[in-house]
Amino acid sequence: MLSELHIRNIAVIREADLAFGEGLNVFTGETGAGKSILIGAIGAVLGWRTPKELIRTGEEKASVSALFRGVSLAVRAELAQLGIESGEELLLSRSITPESTACRVNGQPVTVAMLRQIGALLMNIHGQMDTQMLASPDSHRQFVDSFGGLDGERERYAALYERLRALERRLASLQTDARERERRLDLLRYQTQEIAACALTAGEEEDLQARRRVIRSAEQLTQWLSESRALLSGTDEADGAVALLQRAAGGLSRAGEVLDAIAPLAQRVETFAYELEEAAGQVRDALEELEFDPRELDGIEARLDTIHRLKKKYGGSVEEILAFYETAAAQLAALENADVSAEALQRQVGEARGEAEAAAARLTERRRAAGEAFSARVRAELCDLDMPRVEFFVGREAAPLSETGADAIEFLLSVNPGEDPKPLSKIASGGEMSRIMLAIKNVISAADDLGTLIFDEVDTGISGRAAQKVGAKLRAAARDRQILCVTHLAQVAAFADRHLLIEKEVEGGRTFTHVVPLGQEERIHELARIMSGEAITEAALESAAELYAFSQKA
Repeated sequence: MLSELHIRNIAVIREADLAFGEGLNVFTGETGAGKSILIGAIGAVLGWRTPKELIRTGEEKASVSALFRGVSLAVRAELAQLGIESGEELLLSRSITPESTACRVNGQPVTVAMLRQIGALLMNIHGQMDTQMLASPDSHRQFVDSFGGLDGERERYAALYERLRALERRLASLQTDARERERRLDLLRYQTQEIAACALTAGEEEDLQARRRVIRSAEQLTQWLSESRALLSGTDEADGAVALLQRAAGGLSRAGEVLDAIAPLAQRVETFAYELEEAAGQVRDALEELEFDPRELDGIEARLDTIHRLKKKYGGSVEEILAFYETAAAQLAALENADVSAEALQRQVGEARGEAEAAAARLTERRRAAGEAFSARVRAELCDLDMPRVEFFVGREAAPLSETGADAIEFLLSVNPGEDPKPLSKIASGGEMSRIMLAIKNVISAADDLGTLIFDEVDTGISGRAAQKVGAKLRAAARDRQILCVTHLAQVAAFADRHLLIEKEVEGGRTFTHVVPLGQEERIHELARIMSGEAITEAALESAAELYAFSQKA
């Protein structure tokens, strides 16, 4: 249960330390005193989304910390899975600045998402927005599933349904318009055939361009190479460099037989002669390769023109054209095999639909059983809340498969004997909605392990005897868990085990909110104020005392 709460710089609350006890803890106070701010502060430490405007004007940081005692073993086990070690005490804290927020659990830093997940294990806050949920049939299924513990069953079904939808989307993409498919087939066939007919190879364009340069320069190349060959190998009229170097090498070799210092030089010159002879041979080979058919250049130009035309259509290089071909060929094969793929997918869709429908049927059956038990429990709760003649039912109609199953769930109500049940959202008054929501919360919370429930103005729209019944029901529910309740009704506040007054005052032009625990006499005075307003008479005090005495004995 929530044992202590420390609030600092939250809206009009500069600083407050609150201590809570077991049973029913009630908050009262004038309108605008800060009751909603108190609930917002508790929500902040539970990981709710907290706007920076919540920080008190003129302050740089706000903070909230909450100490929980008596943490159950089940909750501790779930905390351990989140990496949080805990005994029977657990401290949650959160500090907020305009730029950031920092959260801790037992001093260990956590994310806001983790804080929210941990907070959900400890406490549930029911406000007026929850009552408004009853006006939407979409929320009714959630209540039944929560009561029946059907979350796992629903998730298993949802996975099968999503698989079915994915297969259906794939099938739809294959079953495109026949004309569009044929148009696409014709285009892909033309493109792949045009590229394949050219038989391109990687690097071909560069090789052709290099060969074209050679052919276009053949005359100059022949002149340059011929002159070089003559200088190296010689002519009929004169020796070339090779012969001259060979003769020099022979003379140096003979001189080296006499002068030892010349012998190495002779070997070097002889090596030069061999290398020069090899170079002369390469020049000769290059001259022979310059021989070509004059029609070869025409063929090269035609081939380069073809490559240029394909580049304008399919890519900036031969490699890109070939890559385009691979992609187009794969798309062509996929479209040509679409009929076969569609048949296989059609079978998969049928199988997936069968599995999803079977899972939906199981979920429907469990919802039917849960709905019957839920209806009976809620009717019993409504009897305790002064609605003994109200008949409450969980209506169910078959619906097309969706992500939530094959059910349309809606709560039905019959407020007078003999009347057919009608949709709750259309016939229930505001006061009836509040009591029905309280009944539902009591039924659902009985199955969970939450130590604390908070009801924010659950008594909206009710008064008199009905309000007294609500107070008695809250106290009865608080025997098994801690309940915190914000109320405007004396009939509810009188049943509290602990009564806290929220009051505000203005000091130095600033508004401050304080939370004050009340003793017996102070409680009677507060009950009288709620019942009669500011003019608290002796008669009002006597009525308040009688109400307090009755409620404490009930």
